[in-house]
Amino acid sequence: MKVEALIFNIIALFCVVAGAVYGFWSKEPIGTTALVLSGGLTGLIGGFFWFVSRRIDARPEDRKDADIADGAGELGFFSPGSYWPLGLAMSAALMGLALAFWYAWLIVIAGVALLCTIGGLLFEYYVGQNATQS
Repeated sequence: MKVEALIFNIIALFCVVAGAVYGFWSKEPIGTTALVLSGGLTGLIGGFFWFVSRRIDARPEDRKDADIADGAGELGFFSPGSYWPLGLAMSAALMGLALAFWYAWLIVIAGVALLCTIGGLLFEYYVGQNATQS
């Protein structure tokens, strides 16, 4: 996590410095605000990663003496044949379209679609044919 924290904090510092230079040079408030807020939000992520990195053991990515084999092993379970991510992406795109045009009826439909697809993705291995028997 230290590598990620360093990357995000460097980007945050760049955005804040670029915002200050841009604000001084152009006297335009919108771009300056956008750059400073981008730096603040990126710094928030970098601060979170730094905070977490202090509380966990060093990963192979964080150690200078690590070998490639140190990072080997199981990374997690990824569903090989799930269609729920496609439905989730389509319902998120529908929500973006509804928000862009500000259609209240489409926002409601997209919200229901998002909730259904999130629930389907979350409970995919707890119900139906993929349910694990215990």
